[in-house]
Parts: sequence; structure tokens; C-alpha cells
Amino acid sequence: MRILLYIYFLSFAIFGQSQDFQADTTSEGYQEPIVHSQPSKSLTDGKEFELAAQAYDIPQKTFRNIDGAKNGYYVVAGIFRKSENLDAQVKKFNRKGFESGYFQNPENKLYYLYLNHYNSWKTAFADCNTKFDNRYKKNIWVLKMQNGVPVAKLEPLEDATNDMVKETKQNNALKNNRKEERLNTSPLKETKDKLIQKADEYFDKMWYAEAAALYEKALTNSKSPYSEDVLKKAGDAHYFNTDMEKAYKWYHLLYEKYEKELSTDYLFKYAHSLKGTGNYKRSKRLMKLYNRKLDGDKRELQNERNEIVLDGLLRMKDRFDIKNLNINSSNSDFSPMYYDEDEMVYASSKDSTIYNTRRYKWNNQPYLDLYVAKVNKESKDLKDAIKFSKEINTKYHEASVTFSADNETMYFTRNNYGKKLKRDKNGINHLKIYRSKKVNGEWTEAEEVSFNSDDYSTGHPALSTDGKQLYFVSDMPGSIGETDIFVVDVLEDGSFSTPRNLGPEINTEQKEMFPFINDKKLYFSSNGHVGLGGLDIFEVAYNEDDGFLEARNLGKPVNSKKDDFSFIVDEDSQEGYFASNRDGGKGDDDIYSFKKLELEETPSNINAIAGVVTELISGDVMPNAMVELLDENNIKLKEMETDENGSFVFEDLDSDTRYVLKTTKDTYYEDIRESATAENDTVNVAVTMRKLHDAIAVENGIKKLKTEMIHFNFDKSFIRKDAALELDKLVAVMKDSPTMVIKIESHTDSRGDASYNKYLSDKRAKSTRDYMISQGIAPERIESAIGYGEERLLNECNGRIPCTEEQHYLNRRSEFIVVEM
Repeated sequence: MRILLYIYFLSFAIFGQSQDFQADTTSEGYQEPIVHSQPSKSLTDGKEFELAAQAYDIPQKTFRNIDGAKNGYYVVAGIFRKSENLDAQVKKFNRKGFESGYFQNPENKLYYLYLNHYNSWKTAFADCNTKFDNRYKKNIWVLKMQNGVPVAKLEPLEDATNDMVKETKQNNALKNNRKEERLNTSPLKETKDKLIQKADEYFDKMWYAEAAALYEKALTNSKSPYSEDVLKKAGDAHYFNTDMEKAYKWYHLLYEKYEKELSTDYLFKYAHSLKGTGNYKRSKRLMKLYNRKLDGDKRELQNERNEIVLDGLLRMKDRFDIKNLNINSSNSDFSPMYYDEDEMVYASSKDSTIYNTRRYKWNNQPYLDLYVAKVNKESKDLKDAIKFSKEINTKYHEASVTFSADNETMYFTRNNYGKKLKRDKNGINHLKIYRSKKVNGEWTEAEEVSFNSDDYSTGHPALSTDGKQLYFVSDMPGSIGETDIFVVDVLEDGSFSTPRNLGPEINTEQKEMFPFINDKKLYFSSNGHVGLGGLDIFEVAYNEDDGFLEARNLGKPVNSKKDDFSFIVDEDSQEGYFASNRDGGKGDDDIYSFKKLELEETPSNINAIAGVVTELISGDVMPNAMVELLDENNIKLKEMETDENGSFVFEDLDSDTRYVLKTTKDTYYEDIRESATAENDTVNVAVTMRKLHDAIAVENGIKKLKTEMIHFNFDKSFIRKDAALELDKLVAVMKDSPTMVIKIESHTDSRGDASYNKYLSDKRAKSTRDYMISQGIAPERIESAIGYGEERLLNECNGRIPCTEEQHYLNRRSEFIVVEM
């Protein structure tokens, strides 16, 4: 189940129905009439408060002579008929830095829950105006308390800031306009804002499925610019339920709007969501940026190795035959485990009751239970599933089980649960591993293992075949990443050794989960090792001398661009099961059976793309041209040089599949074209190439070298790798024409300070010149390199009229003027 994949482990946080007091006391709550004041003309202390309330557009009310309440100003968060649970809510607010409390009004018998108390209304209004620095985003109002003896002297009006007085005057002058705006525009905006507030509430309670739906409704087709925080949460709500397509949509917008502020964590999430959509090329670029930010240049070599591994995975032929099982439901089914000779135990959130099933708000599915099913030895399908022991299943989550070889002992994952759910100081209900023994054919009440904790999670147990070691997943202290795989020794008396981390060969800075161990290999899922997207399944051989060897990705089709996990296998038959939330399944997560293909079973084909490379003008064939075969995501699959006849051929391709051919040769422009294979046939392609010196164009009587845009980083003048590639083409043209002399002009758009723009463009022009000289162009062949800033705009975007980004983009350019040929 998607919850199990990313966060199942870290924070199967079951926030009970009483978690959100405001929501839970709706039936008990009360809506106090709040006044938006109309101030009188005399500015007494009370009227001054009312005037400021109107200026800030903050609802207010005044109480007098309330026992137990201090004079001053309260920022009120809610009104309740009963005081039950208010103490817990006060503690919750105080943990967030408030000085919260509550009091009762004896006249109406209602309880008023406040965030802070103030002696000055100015400070109260200032905090309300900033939503307490965005720490509290729900509706609030200010209550003025007058009990006869003031706590502090009211500040005179002349001490009010000029800005406040100015704002008040503007408010009065624009009052009619604001009323008209409210009639015309505010209902929609207010609805959108309320949707965001409700989505934030769900998100904070980890009700991600419901939060995601509200963010989609509020943000889709909205013209309002939403904050970085809202976009992060919109992406996260989908990411935590592993809906990578929808997560990508919001992460992409987040990256476009807030690239410079983006943390490494969100760079990783964005890159990960790109993989989930199959966009491996852009994901590679983002991972390079992620690694650079994380560890600087030290990761560059490792990143190059990772790209080679990924290219190999994409080229790898299928080694397995997989099948979706009939037993899968419309919800989540995963974590299969062998039990007896002809039975399988697995976890499912399918609704098998005739009554209303309790639902887990994270993904709006029923809670997980363990099921046992019969195995069809021929088809390997599962059938006749029934719930596992009543001693094991509870009203909360149970999943990820492992059995001893004699099936007399079992370990499984459950919420930290006694008579009620237990939470840590942050309100998180962690996971724990439980053990049960079979007595007289019945499973006994489970007990938790000794290395559990209320402060971190343990789960996904996997018992070695001899029962002497228990592998598991945890985020306990000493973890390398978000979740790591650990191991303990199971001692003779049933106790356990101290947990040991499996180390950096297995664990990464991200997530490792769902281990399975047999006599030959360890299998696990990870999104930190190089993979195809989401969680991928890896195998690791081990021996007594060397321990664990290198982790290897199982490749397609077991792994996909989605989450693939809970892999188990019979090493003798090379048959087994795993779970995935890939496209084409029956539910959220489905269980698949697989068998490894023998060499002779591996499908083969004779599909091919062949062609001849010729020079565009002369028609001469071109030997030794480099031709690369790319997939639709521009991932290189194969490459070869043309023979003496300019010919090439790529064989053993997928049928009815689109490919990209990229052809390059010195002093020629690269040629990129698409081609598609046919069923059992060879498709012929004609490739023509154009010499680089054809790149000279005449504009308004001036000869210029045509090139793609030379890009620079913001506020920088050094030559980037992509810019170097374009400049190398110009260098090749100049070497092909040894008498050519040029001058370089660099330009900016009109945004920013004009003198600084000129200074920056001049630095960029001279950096361009220096680079070309470093590549072998004689200095005297570059007559000048001058930056003109915003002095020579190509359009009317001079800062006086609004322009699009595309219009500004046209003005940011470098030009190469041909002076002599």
C-alpha cells in the first residue's frame, strides 16, 4: 500500500479522531457573533482599538468583568461548549511557542481558547497580521478584556505608527471600493483560501489522500500565486502516497518559481518524481544538481557511474516473466510470505466486512490486516483468502510478516498499540515489531521485541532460514538515511543482541525497506541506490569471508518506474512474488508472481533501424560518423560509427517503438531525427549532415555566426558546460575558415540596474573571448569583446511596459559579428 512504501515505516501516525479539536467539537462548538466595528468620530481608547481593528480588517469583541481573565487583549482560536480536551489543545499550542490558555464566560457558559494574551492591541494585531509568522493559519479574532483595573496603561494615539494611521485613512477612503471587490471577487478567493486552510489541516494530521484532493481543487486553474509552503505540501501530499505523476506537477511548479530557495530534500523529491513519470533525462540533471549541493564536486565521479548503471538498466533485456494475481483487490495487497507448504500470508486493506469499515486517513483506505491464502502450485496464483489469526489482527495496522522454518514463531509489524495507541512527544504513533508463538496450533497474544522504542519505528522483519538472525528496518539513532536495514542475533533464550546497521554498502541516505533473506542472498527495496523510479528491488549475495557483496538492481520487468517491493523468492525454482503499484494493476498495490526466464526462453526479435549518412550539399557518403540510438527520453541505448560506405544498423530492437537517432561528426552540425521500428522488419533512414561554415547568416547587411543561446548562471560570467558546447561549434567554424575575424557583443534585458547590467554583460563578453582563445583561436582574430547591457534591445521591453519572460529572453543574447572573411 502506498502508505507502507514511503511513510508507512517512519510514521504510521494514527492521529485519532480527536486530533483536530476544532474539527471534532463542531457539534459542541459555538459561533460567537464577532463585530467588524464601525468607529465613532471621537478617538477614545476603546474607539482607537476599534479603528485599528477595522484598519487591519480583524474581527473583534469586548468583554467586561470576567473572573479569571486578565485585562488586555486575547487572540482567540476557538469557542467551545465543553472544556473536555482543551488542556491537551493548550499543551499542543504551547509546544509550538504560544502562551495559550482558556477561560469561561459565565454569562453564556462558553469556553474561549486563546493563543496569546497581550497588554497592547498593536502587538496583538501585528501577530494576527502575520498569522504568527505563518505558525497558525486558521481563523482568529481579538477579544478585548476590561475588568475595571487595567493591567497596563493604554498607549496614546500619537504613539501609533504613521503606517498604521496611513493604513486607517486608506481603509476609510477605499471602504466602498472594498465592499464592491468583496461582492465581485472575494467569495471565490475566500473559498480557495478556505480550501487551502482545510487541506493544511488534513496535511498536518497526515491525512494525505484528503489533503491532496483539496490542494488539487484549490490550486488547479487558480490564477493566485501560491506560496512555496503550499506548493511543497501539494506535492508532498501526492508524494507520500507515491502518486508521482501528480507530485511531479506541483514539484515542477515549485522548482520553476523557487529554484534558488529549494532545499536538497525537495531537489531529490523532484528528481524522484521525474523518474516516476519516465523522464529519466531530466531526472539525471536534477540528481547532478542534488549531488553537487549535497557534497560538492566529490560526488561528480559517483554520479557519472550512476548514469552508466542507469543506462545499463534501461538497455537490460527482460529476465523475468511476471503475472498479476487474481486475488488482488481494489485497495492495497502486498508483503507476501511463505507459510506452510501450500499457503501464503500477505497484508491487505481490502474491505472484507459487511459493516462500515474504519478508514486510515493517510490514504483513505481501510486499515491493514494479515490474510492467509492457498497457493495454486501450477499457476502460482492465490485463492480462498481469509483473515489470519484473531490474536494477531487488531483494529489498527498489521503487515510485513516473517515465519520461522517450523512455522512455530512469527514476527510482524504493528502500530505501537496497547490498550490504546501510543505516541511520542510529537504525536507520532510509530511502528513496532511483535513476536507470537504457536501453542497447540493457535497463535498466542503477540509481545513486542526488546529493541522497539516509543521514539522511533521498527518494522519489516525478515528471519534468516536458521532463525538465528532477524533483519528489520528502522529509523533509530545510528541510521545512515531515512530508513535503514538492521540485524540482531536471536539468542538461545529468545532474547536479542544489540541492533547492527548493515552499513553503507546496503544503506543509503534515502530509504531501504522490505528485506528478505535466504541461504544465498539478501533482497530489499530502495530509492537511494540507482533505479528506474520509486522503490526498486535489489539483490545482494553474501559469503562468510566477505560478507555482503555489491547490491544489484533486478532490472525490468520486476522493477518499474513506480514502487516495487516486498520481494520473496525460492532460489531453487527461481520463482516467487513481489508487490508493485505500477500502472495496469487492479488496485493501489498489487501482488505479482514471477519466474526467471531461462536463456533459451528469453524473447528475441529481428527488428532493426538501418541507414546511410551523406553530406547535404555534395551527397557524398560520410564514413566514421558517430550514430547514437536514444529512447524517447533521450537515454542512449547504443552507438556505432558508420562504415566506409556511410552505413549503420541497429538490430534487436523492440517492435513498434519510437527511437531517436543522433549523428555527429567534426566540422558538421549534429543531426537529430526520430524513427520507429516495425514488426519483424528493417526500417531504413537517410541521414544528411550540414557543414558548420553554413552557419553564417546575414542580418540587415551584417554577417553573423548563427548559434544557439549562450547561457550564463544568474549574476555570473563563467562559461557553463552547455555554453562551452555551443562555443566549441563556433571555434570549429573559425578553424575551418582561418582568415575569419569576429567581434563579440553581449546584451542583457532591461531588468535590474542599467550600469550593473552593462558591467555584467561586458564580463560575459570577455569570458566568452577568453574561452575561445583557450580553445586555439588566435587573440588577434577576435577584434573586440564588449558588453552593451540593455542599450541595444530587440523589442520595446525597456522597463516601461509589462513584458513576458519570452520577450525579455530575446534581449539576453551574445552575438558574433563577422568582421573579415
